[in-house]
Amino acid sequence: MKNHLKTMFSNIKNGQMAKKSIVTNPRKNICEEFLKIFWNEGFISGYRISSQNKDILEIFLKYTKSGKPVINSLKLLSKSSQKIYYSSEQIWKLNSSKTFIIFSTNHGLRSINQCKKSKLGGEPLIVVN
Repeated sequence: MKNHLKTMFSNIKNGQMAKKSIVTNPRKNICEEFLKIFWNEGFISGYRISSQNKDILEIFLKYTKSGKPVINSLKLLSKSSQKIYYSSEQIWKLNSSKTFIIFSTNHGLRSINQCKKSKLGGEPLIVVN
């Protein structure tokens, strides 16, 4: 699971450094779940399944009016050797205005704001700045 995510995140980072508008990534369910959250939160312009190959995702990157990437950094938090879990009370203490965190909960992948609304705890997977 983590290798697919690392590949997707590095594709997004490298595409933004090269000022590309579209990057491609192998199609995996976990990647599509992350892209849904990214799109709902406004970090990407969208994504779709490639018309030539159904196993490829096309990710449309988003930039500000000045040409800077919307995603400044992507950082994986929890590692297989050192897992981190937050309760719903601990999530309330996190400042969601400066950083955006995606959690793996027992209800699937959720953003920090969704976890706060639903009073869910979970494993923080990535931080987006």
